[in-house]
This record gives sequence, structure tokens and C-alpha cells, in this order.
Amino acid sequence: VWRELYGPEPMPIPPYSRDWGETGAREPLAEAACKVMIELPTAGLVPGALLLFRMRAGAVAKHCGIVTAPDRFIHAYDRSGVVEVPLDAAWRRRAAFVFLFPSPS
Repeated sequence: VWRELYGPEPMPIPPYSRDWGETGAREPLAEAACKVMIELPTAGLVPGALLLFRMRAGAVAKHCGIVTAPDRFIHAYDRSGVVEVPLDAAWRRRAAFVFLFPSPS
């Protein structure tokens, strides 16, 4: 259904490791997002923005969420599913990248 509605994936999706402490010189998820989305400063938290988080200092940013209001976002947790939670100081500290989806052409 996805392909029929939106076409093929714009690029291969990088493999995902469940290791939240994974480190490296590259940011595969952010690099992929830069190719198809509009990067904003991390203060650019507007509804609809995609957030990429570092779960630990120095770790690769690989957790993501979508801003729903100036102080809330949705994301998925293991064993909890998709949840909307406050975008509090702890989450804001972890925000490493912010992207906007481009307007449909």
C-alpha cells in the first residue's frame, strides 16, 4: 500500500542496533533525514517536527519522535507502544537533531 500511495523508499534504511550506548563518527539516521527533510536548529521545536534523540551522551542519535505541541511529542517505547508524553527538560537535553517534513510538491 505504501508504494502505491507514496512511491518507493527514497533510500535504503540503515540497519538498527538496539544498543542505546552505540557510538561512532557517523549519524546514519540524521544523514538520511538530511537528504529528504529540512534541518532546523534544535530550538526549532514546532508541531510536526521530527526529533532525533541521543539516549546517552556521546551516543549515536537513533531514537525519534514527532512534536505534537510546544511541550509534547509522540514516540514509541518497548512494551508500551506509541505514547504522547511531555517534552520536558530531560527530553530536550537529549534532542540532537530537528527536521521538518518538506511540503508536498
